[in-house]
Amino acid sequence: MKQALSLVTLVVRDYDEAIAFYVGKLNFTLVEDVAQPAQDKRWVVVRPAGAEAGGLLLAEARDAAQQQAIGNQAGGRVFLFLQTDDFWRDYKQYRAQGIRFVRPPDEAPYGTVAVFADLYGNLWDLIEPRGDAPS
Repeated sequence: MKQALSLVTLVVRDYDEAIAFYVGKLNFTLVEDVAQPAQDKRWVVVRPAGAEAGGLLLAEARDAAQQQAIGNQAGGRVFLFLQTDDFWRDYKQYRAQGIRFVRPPDEAPYGTVAVFADLYGNLWDLIEPRGDAPS
């Protein structure tokens, strides 16, 4: 058997502001943006630059419960882990784009890592694993 996670849903306040952040500031690729008029929504998928599979399904909040989840989808814990082949390149680029890092870079036994917040406050690890560390 072979399985893989293909998408993770990220509840957002607005499709276009989320696209602007992930594509414009984090340099993700917009994979799909398709209107679904029968359901009054869009199918919006973004993925990190260079990734060949997987991604985030940006889902606009539709009710009060979904709106309450925006920015707190992991209860204040790091929610997503963005692996990079060059930590310092991406760290400097993100800082230049105004990305807010809530924990500074650290040289951990498993690699170089820092925690940043997305536009809604969800926490992400930016991580470059050490060559011998499992990913």
